Amino acid sequence: MALLDWRDARHFDATRNLPCVLCGKPTPMRSHDREPVHKVRAEDSCDQNPHPNRFHN
Repeated sequence: MALLDWRDARHFDATRNLPCVLCGKPTPMRSHDREPVHKVRAEDSCDQNPHPNRFHN
């Protein structure tokens, strides 16, 4: 799978860290659905589950 595009500023919350939905450790990164998630964990998860039910297009 290709890497996700994280350049959009909406993927970063400079005001607070929240627990990553995949590992529970704090992160300022946000998914396209505004869920807190680490970039590498999100990409690994997408790689392992190309059609997860929890995300929408």
